[in-house]
Amino acid sequence: QLHLVESGGGLVQAGGSLRLSCAASGGIFSGYVMGWFRQAPGKEREFVAAIGRSGSWTGYQDSVKGRFTISRDNARNTVYLQMNSLKPDDTAVYYCAGRDGMDEIGNKAYEYAHWGQGTVVTVSS
Repeated sequence: QLHLVESGGGLVQAGGSLRLSCAASGGIFSGYVMGWFRQAPGKEREFVAAIGRSGSWTGYQDSVKGRFTISRDNARNTVYLQMNSLKPDDTAVYYCAGRDGMDEIGNKAYEYAHWGQGTVVTVSS
């Protein structure tokens, strides 16, 4: 069972940056596709970004392309989300997720079996 713990959330002004981290334990980290999702108040959880097992591919939601970068360090069992040019609409709880199975992108929450507890990101205008 993959155990995930996010960190790095906080309060930032619009235009600022944050770097989220997600530390994994309890599984072979390099065997999982990793993703970031977010959930704003009153809204459904939505896909943000995903990265392949070796980091050879990445995928993003259109609204974050060019602003967010997902990366991973398999030696440290950690996946990151660098968020630049943040906007108030980016305010949400951000979740790290791990996906079993094929090394291909998944942008639906139900495709991911392992979840962290979330970290709160608040972007002020």
